[in-house]
Amino acid sequence: MTDADDLLSTAHHTRVVVVGGGVAGLVAALECAKVGMPVTVLEASDRLGGVVRSAELDGVRVDVGAESFATRGGAVADLIAELGLSDAVVAPAGGGAWVAGLPHGGAAPLPAGGVLGIPANPFADDVRRVIGWRGAWRAYVDRLRPPLTIGHERSLGALVRRRMGPEVLDRLVAPVTTGVYSARPDDIDVDLAAPGLNNALTRTGSLSGAVGQLRGGATATPGAAVQGLAGGMTRLVDALRARLEDLGADLRTDMPVQSIERDGDGWLIVADPADSPVPADGPVAGSDAVDPAGPDAGSAAAPDPAAGRFAADIVIVATPEAQARHLLSPVVPSLDIGSLTAPVVEIVTLVVDAPELDTPPRGTGVLTVPGSHTAKALTHSTAKWSWLREATDHHILRVSFGAQGEAPATEALDDAHAAELALAEASALLGVPLQPAQLRAAHRERYVQAQPGAALGRAAVTAAARATVQAVPGLAATGAWLSGTGLAQVVPDAIAEAERVRREALWGPGRAED
Repeated sequence: MTDADDLLSTAHHTRVVVVGGGVAGLVAALECAKVGMPVTVLEASDRLGGVVRSAELDGVRVDVGAESFATRGGAVADLIAELGLSDAVVAPAGGGAWVAGLPHGGAAPLPAGGVLGIPANPFADDVRRVIGWRGAWRAYVDRLRPPLTIGHERSLGALVRRRMGPEVLDRLVAPVTTGVYSARPDDIDVDLAAPGLNNALTRTGSLSGAVGQLRGGATATPGAAVQGLAGGMTRLVDALRARLEDLGADLRTDMPVQSIERDGDGWLIVADPADSPVPADGPVAGSDAVDPAGPDAGSAAAPDPAAGRFAADIVIVATPEAQARHLLSPVVPSLDIGSLTAPVVEIVTLVVDAPELDTPPRGTGVLTVPGSHTAKALTHSTAKWSWLREATDHHILRVSFGAQGEAPATEALDDAHAAELALAEASALLGVPLQPAQLRAAHRERYVQAQPGAALGRAAVTAAARATVQAVPGLAATGAWLSGTGLAQVVPDAIAEAERVRREALWGPGRAED
């Protein structure tokens, strides 16, 4: 028997269980399945895809979760090509985003060419329209202040406030970080959110100069670095599912995992389809297990998939952070369950009969100055995506509520009143009166987002968690809580983690695949 035959035999006998059927879990599963490993995916909810979700509204399939992907790195585009979807890739329409909540109820286009909203030229017409003359002159003080020569400022909010003043911080930077990270600027690490900005500040002597140097004079329209799929991003999930099924993977929904336990040299994964899944924000603080019988329930019984007990040589945990820590901590003793308060976001998608929106009043979407509106952002989907505009005679609007430390304003409302509030916010953000009689359909989705990867101190937390998990043979973890949010970060992280644990199983620790 050749070495290749030995590897193939080892692969065919290396059982993989992936806990979590979001994009990270499906991608990790694919990396294992395509080398011949038997793969089982266990998803607690009734659908695969995680935050990539769709719903049919007024006869049109609409993204009600992630609607696009960042093009940086190319990993998502490579995956899309591998799945045969390259012809479906589309770019958003021009027009960019606006910012609402300016003084006297004003709104203006978000200036192009900045970094996280920080402008290169505070006197540019589009910048001054947002921050005013007073804000522009205060921002100009940045050019007169000495650069940071000892160390650097880690907090984005502290850096912008010190260098360019409150108008730039509140009206430009805060709307961007709240919309992108669901977090305030003070909680964002400059070096993670804008790599090189601090060093460029030292070189150029000013924050605006640093932005200009990083941008290299570019004036790209906000949103130009993202793409989507005609027909919606759930086509990616559908294609992943189809490819995995072709490779013989076993994909199971409504299968909440209760525990992961050592079973000799392998693992026993205990699930209970009759139980409720772990809550989205994790187990109750101080609890030791979700299963009232305790984390060892079922461990004495033989593996039996029909009874929710699965044997594995490799376990890849691809759930949100609270669930991941809960499941992993019994077998990774140094991994703390912790006390987590992740941002909760609700997205209300509206279909409105509004010919007055045929000419988009405020680009493809609106961000808000924190505290000025109950919604944090709006996307005019039929203005942003031509394929969607061609699919309906109406307009589709997505209104987002909630951020770090701020519960969604819709949280205590029933669906009807949440749609009513979303319609009122859409009217205010777009500057166009929209009446309840114009609402044809509405859909509401709730998400618990991962802690922002660019949050202060977050990199050390995730690095420590990853190292402790990777120290346990046959165990892996991936997902937005480790990689950072967004498919451009989630996909390559899932591939790398699956390759690592796959390599160890086939070649042994520390060896590379030939």
